[in-house]
Amino acid sequence: MNPLRRLLLSAVLLAASGIAAASPTSPKEGAEYQALPEAQPTDSGRKVEVIEFFAYYCPHCYAFEPQLAEWVKKQGDNIVFRRVHVPRGAQVAPQQRLFFTLESLGLLEQYHGKAFAAMHVDRLPLAQDEQVFDWASRAGIDRAKFIDAYRSFGVQAKVRRAQSMMESYRITHWPMIAIDGRFLTSPGMVSESGTPGEAALAGTLQVMDQLVARAKADKK
Repeated sequence: MNPLRRLLLSAVLLAASGIAAASPTSPKEGAEYQALPEAQPTDSGRKVEVIEFFAYYCPHCYAFEPQLAEWVKKQGDNIVFRRVHVPRGAQVAPQQRLFFTLESLGLLEQYHGKAFAAMHVDRLPLAQDEQVFDWASRAGIDRAKFIDAYRSFGVQAKVRRAQSMMESYRITHWPMIAIDGRFLTSPGMVSESGTPGEAALAGTLQVMDQLVARAKADKK
């Protein structure tokens, strides 16, 4: 074979093997996930901590939620899972406070999906405090109790903590998943790495499986 043709063929095969090697079931750092420059502290003990950074207004977060919730159920006691609603200006602040109020009242499991539906199905803006209060009341939550928690120092502290975590974890888009304070992945990363469209959502869960397994093995 002509040496030039052999060189070109080798380059093509090398490129193809690189593409094949980078996939949700065999994720590569810098492609389907990133390693944080500095590991963040976790308080999950021997279990693996998984954090979703998200926002109620975000259509990508809404699309990801059903598959993510099912994944969390399947993980069971293997992980400690929690969500952090990211800040993004004055219009999103009421939604963020809504999330942390539900969390503080122990109502997140019951009303998290309903809050998403309020924005993406009912098209409620939830961009002002009174809009959030009205929604909570219509949803069956005691209005006065909700407002007290919404305006409490505890919720304010959660909002400040979310801002700090967003900076520490270097969150640039959402939904973004942090694994064990060490790794980040997202549907956006998986999509850019060659898994397009809705397949990127399922692909992200596959990447998460791999990263959780790695983090768990490192804890032994």
